[in-house]
Amino acid sequence: MNRHTWIALGSGVIFGLGLAISQMIDPEKVLAFLDVAGQWDPSLVFVMIGALLVMGIAWRLQTRGVQVDAHARKLSIPGHGIDRSLVIGALVFGVGWGLVGYCPGPAIASLALFSLEAFVFVAAMLAGMQLFHYWRGTGAG
Repeated sequence: MNRHTWIALGSGVIFGLGLAISQMIDPEKVLAFLDVAGQWDPSLVFVMIGALLVMGIAWRLQTRGVQVDAHARKLSIPGHGIDRSLVIGALVFGVGWGLVGYCPGPAIASLALFSLEAFVFVAAMLAGMQLFHYWRGTGAG
């Protein structure tokens, strides 16, 4: 493996550990956070604040001229705004997250725990991604 692959692997491991430590890989914890009308568990707000701080620093570095990623590729921020694909994708993400308590990162991190739910979620996510690519490739969308 080259240096960039090691950096990507290390970043992924740190991200996964962060998700595990914050309990984002526990679907019940996430569902309790999303249940604002019931037994709301606000503890994941701190995870979101931490993520916003890290992203804020990254955004600031990007706007100050640090415009390459760990692979020395130029970063670009999509400038086409809110469109139908973004709204539909956000809705699918939100519904899926609210139904099962997983989003892609925590589900992949949960694979290390050999969680059957996580394996089913990741398989469904990969199938959905392939379906999307097929749909886009045929010009149906």
